[in-house]
Amino acid sequence: MKALREALSASSYPGRGIVLGLDEKGTHAVLMYFIMGRSDNSRNRVFVEEEMKLFTRPYDQDKVEDPSLIIYTPVRTIGCDTIVSNGDQTDTIHKEIVKRQAQKAEQLSFHQSVHMFDKALRRREFEPDAPNFTPRISGLAHIREGEYGYALNILKADGATRPACLRQTFTYEVPRKGQGHFIHTYQGDGSPLPSFTGEPECVAITGDIDEITDAAWEALDQDNRVSLYVRLTDLKNSRTKSRVVNANK
Repeated sequence: MKALREALSASSYPGRGIVLGLDEKGTHAVLMYFIMGRSDNSRNRVFVEEEMKLFTRPYDQDKVEDPSLIIYTPVRTIGCDTIVSNGDQTDTIHKEIVKRQAQKAEQLSFHQSVHMFDKALRRREFEPDAPNFTPRISGLAHIREGEYGYALNILKADGATRPACLRQTFTYEVPRKGQGHFIHTYQGDGSPLPSFTGEPECVAITGDIDEITDAAWEALDQDNRVSLYVRLTDLKNSRTKSRVVNANK
């Protein structure tokens, strides 16, 4: 298990990344999402949080070239579930869970939520940005009556010419204190960019929300980092506290 700082600094360009886990006291669920960028279009963004949702917004509207893959809602919460992703699949997952909740007229269990999470993502695939074919990464955090579990998913290309989609979901039913899992889009820099491989990385999470945020932001490559979001959720009462850091201020 790597320290979170070590995992985040292992590559100069992990792309976009998600961390889900549990703080070292075992009292708060930890959610982290960050974006990086190499092009002016990708770097022209900030995170804005409004009413339990996180948005990517243009920093300078006049410099927007193509908003299709860079402007979306990375984080949304519905009932017991919080969704985080690196694209508009956040909305696909949200709609599936809302639909299922309406049918049941009650909150979903962890396993039901994960099933809806996986089902929704079977209608999506990697991003159409050849030759990179950027993976879509998504996470689900489920908190209900003090119980907590999470899942991570990746949709990535299999092959460079007319690639098929590889689909993997990783489920963590019993999170451990001071431990999380980290998934990101790229293994590192390159042309084309190499997709993430293997299982999500196990990382150690220490400190309070400010220490976690500071360590993560400092670990991300300063030439490529764009925005960082960290949220901690109290497992007893679901109250949240969050931090947003933007390179563009």
